Formats: sequence, structure tokens, C-alpha cells
Amino acid sequence: MSDTHGLYARELTVRYGGLVANSAVSITVRPGEIVGLIGPNGAGKTTFVDALTGFTPMTGEITLDGRAIDALPPHERRAAGLSRTWQSGELFGNLSTTENLLVATRRAGWTALARDVFGRHRRTGREVVDAALEMVGLVDVADTLARDLSLGQQKLVGVARAAAGGCTVLLLDEPAAGLDSMESRALALRLRSIADAGPGILLIDHDMSLVLNVCDRVTVLEFGKQIFTGDPGAARSDPRVVAAYLGTPTEVGHV
Repeated sequence: MSDTHGLYARELTVRYGGLVANSAVSITVRPGEIVGLIGPNGAGKTTFVDALTGFTPMTGEITLDGRAIDALPPHERRAAGLSRTWQSGELFGNLSTTENLLVATRRAGWTALARDVFGRHRRTGREVVDAALEMVGLVDVADTLARDLSLGQQKLVGVARAAAGGCTVLLLDEPAAGLDSMESRALALRLRSIADAGPGILLIDHDMSLVLNVCDRVTVLEFGKQIFTGDPGAARSDPRVVAAYLGTPTEVGHV
């Protein structure tokens, strides 16, 4: 596989007046791997995803599968295969779970992208949605209105919708928020299944058991600066990461 495959962000910087929200942050997400992006509140994690997806001005370079996308508007980055979820869910409350996912398949070119996630043979929109619901364990609430779902279920609908629309890289912002420990462990298996099907995943979450156990690499931000990138195991003992985010070595063992 060419080393141009995947998402490459180089020296991304976001400024709001005199405030530097991201300072020359670089990250790589290759096909089939899960990369964690962690740090304390206000570290610049969601800002970084907003910059990647075109929702906030930035400087730097972004390529997806070898194509420069940093000058593209958000909808064109999405069409190129860069898909994301939102902390607030952004679901259609008056639509069912299934209908929320079907919305994501109603665009030109979705079938080719969806094959990357759900198999190599061509599927109908409903078949893709059914596969997505099974993937995140929401088959039993397929006909439930989104507004009647629990917060954890709404988060999972967001993950399923992003994948059902087809993607080469999936950006997940706090998907475990609202999940209990058992649901979080199940989510880890589901995320690994998605990555094993081909897409790369950038995962932001405060559930350190999830992030440190499921991710292939982690990047840590503090005050918008990149203070660590490497193996999750090394992050547990890195003095900068422990001081900035994880707490004492004893506490790290119990996150």
C-alpha cells in the first residue's frame, strides 16, 4: 500500500485573534488503524477536528489519500471520504434511528465509499444502514425516534451514520460520552471492527480505558501544543502526559 494512503495533517495552526488554539499540530491516520487524540479540556482537540474538516480557518497542509484537501470546503472534504461525528450528536429528533442513517446515504457516490466499510459487493442504502446498525448494536432501536434514545445510543447513531455515509477516515469526537463501562468495552470492539474493514479512525475521548486499549497510537495536546505522539503504553508513563492529563502513575493504572 502506498504511504500516501490515509489522512496526513502537517503543522496545523488555528488562531482566534491573539489566541493560538492549535500550534503546528501534525497527525497521521492510516487505513485500518485507530489513532487517539487526547488532552485536558481546552487543549484544542475539537478545534483540531474542526480544522481538519474545514469548519474553522487554519494554516498548514492536509492530504487525504495523496490529495490536498486543505483548500476544500467542508462538504467537499466529506465527499472525499473524511467523515466525522459531533459531541452534541446533531441527530434529527423526529426521525427514527434508521431514517437518520438513511439520510447519510442520500448523496452521489456513497455506494463506492460504503463498500470500503461494509463489504466489497454493491449494497442498497437500506442494506448499508442495516449493516451499520448491527455494527454498533442498535438493531433493537432501529424504529425508535432519535429523541427517545439515551445519550449513549445517540452517540452510537452518530458513529453509525458517519460510517453509513461511506468514509476512508472517520473522526469520532467523544463517542463514549454517556456510555457505561460495559458499553464502552463493546464500543471498543465495534471501533476495531470498523478499522479492520479498512477506514482509519481518529478517536477523541476522555475514557482513557477505551483510548489507551483500542488505539494503535496516541497524540496528546496541552494548551494547543502537541506534547506526545507514540505508543499508548508509552503515554501512560511519559512524564509530560502524566503531568498534563493522566495524573500520578498510580492513578494512571486505574484509568
